[in-house]
Amino acid sequence: MDVKEHSTRILAIETSCDETAAAVIGDGVTILSNVVASQTDLHARYGGVFPEVASRQHVEVIHAVVDQAMRQAHLGFGDLDCVAVTRGPGLVGSLLVGMNFAKGLAVSRGLPLLGVNHIEGHIYSLWLTEVAPAIRFPVLTLVVSGGHTELYLMSGHGQYQLLGATLDDAAGEAFDKVGRLLGLPYPGGPAIDEASERGNPAAYRFPRAVMEQEHGYDFSFSGLKTAVMRQVSQYHSPTVMPVADLAASFQAAAVEALVSKTAAAAAATGATAVHVAGGVSANRALRAAMTARLDVPVRVPPLALCTDNAAMIGAAAHFHFIRGRRDSLDLDVVPSLQLT
Repeated sequence: MDVKEHSTRILAIETSCDETAAAVIGDGVTILSNVVASQTDLHARYGGVFPEVASRQHVEVIHAVVDQAMRQAHLGFGDLDCVAVTRGPGLVGSLLVGMNFAKGLAVSRGLPLLGVNHIEGHIYSLWLTEVAPAIRFPVLTLVVSGGHTELYLMSGHGQYQLLGATLDDAAGEAFDKVGRLLGLPYPGGPAIDEASERGNPAAYRFPRAVMEQEHGYDFSFSGLKTAVMRQVSQYHSPTVMPVADLAASFQAAAVEALVSKTAAAAAATGATAVHVAGGVSANRALRAAMTARLDVPVRVPPLALCTDNAAMIGAAAHFHFIRGRRDSLDLDVVPSLQLT
């Protein structure tokens, strides 16, 4: 009996920022391969992602990354049902590399094409874990990364209600900026997490943003970042700056903002569980605080699925594919693509 009668095999490509990634996903829940070529070291000298460098690097490695993903999956292109690719949000140059490569594959191999929202991919990273069979809607999802901090209520596959978002910096962006202020290496998130282990989170009382009623589930991190900058300016030499205490105190304030808003939204919506996804979901303090404070199950992806990857894009694409969605070859990238 033909296995394809009972399963889907989707090749997914992700190039929204500075990771060139490809994966093959079976039935939306099984990772047959997952390959990521990171550019972190390449961008460290700039203290952040340099868009032109990122897109050039994608061009150089994307063919090899896709080839490796197919070999790891032990499949040929004739075994695939679809090619999925991130169409946004992200850096326009980076997105175009992945989109054009995916279109070329779709045409040359006679495969359907599906464009996927990058944020939806992060949401579906939880479907690639052992908890997938236990997921019951509605689920509250906090997507927290270098470019996004958003709360979504998910009432079904493809059904999202945006409850809150950052009004200024994303949480991950704030971590990176504070990391630079403290002289920590890029990316700032992991560096602050590590430094915080040696610091006192109560050493400094940095502000927790309290939003007005109409912004009840929205976030703001610009004031927190400014408070850290002012504190750092009081030290005339980096050698006397208490980096660990500053990192721990900043992290405590950022985590409190994320947890308090999420807890309030979970209680108000009757969510069956809270999912935390995106790069910042790897933060140990955030994981611990969410689990301790919320009254519903808190689920986070494994570390390999927190940061940008193509497996999550393939998982999201599966649920569109089985409902019959297909995209035409005039599909374009949308750098500011919205999920709702």
